[in-house]
Amino acid sequence: MPDPAYEAITKARNQANSGNPKGAETSLGSYLEGDPHNSKVRLVLAQILSNHLKDRNGAIMHLDIILDTEPDNIDAKKALVTILKTRSKDRKETDRHFRELTQLCPNDADLMNSYAIFLKNQMLDFKASAEMYEKALSIDPKRDDIHYNYAILLYKDIKDLVSVKEHLEEAVRIRPDNNEAKKALERLMKTKFKMKKDRSSNI
Repeated sequence: MPDPAYEAITKARNQANSGNPKGAETSLGSYLEGDPHNSKVRLVLAQILSNHLKDRNGAIMHLDIILDTEPDNIDAKKALVTILKTRSKDRKETDRHFRELTQLCPNDADLMNSYAIFLKNQMLDFKASAEMYEKALSIDPKRDDIHYNYAILLYKDIKDLVSVKEHLEEAVRIRPDNNEAKKALERLMKTKFKMKKDRSSNI
């Protein structure tokens, strides 16, 4: 027997991906008139509003509706922080949602990485950001992108050049074609570590 919710979601995604996001919005809105508590359909509507129609306020409204009845809905919380994390005026609310998500998803390296970036860029809490990168790497130490992101924090904000070098080297070791990490490591060795070597040779 066909699942009406699944069919509505499939139709809407096809509409959005084929260049008709307004049609997708209409399709899901019509479905929700008869089944307003279907969180899966409402979540897809929020995603289409945010990603395709750039109506982030509308997306937030639908995500809030989901979280009012399902406060631990992980997918809705993740979608909400994805929108809120770039808005400095919402940083306290975003931080609260991130904290709740880290409790709900303690083994999600992507989440820890995203929270670390938010703590660095929006909260300017470099110590907490470093702690979150450490958590992310304890979950998945083979993530070259997290090693690279952590190295940027260590270089720009914590000024720990030895650790910067270690994480850049690890990023390149894990993925040799990570050109960003490779170039950053080359610059680091030519400038900071070459200067240290030159100074020590003059002693």
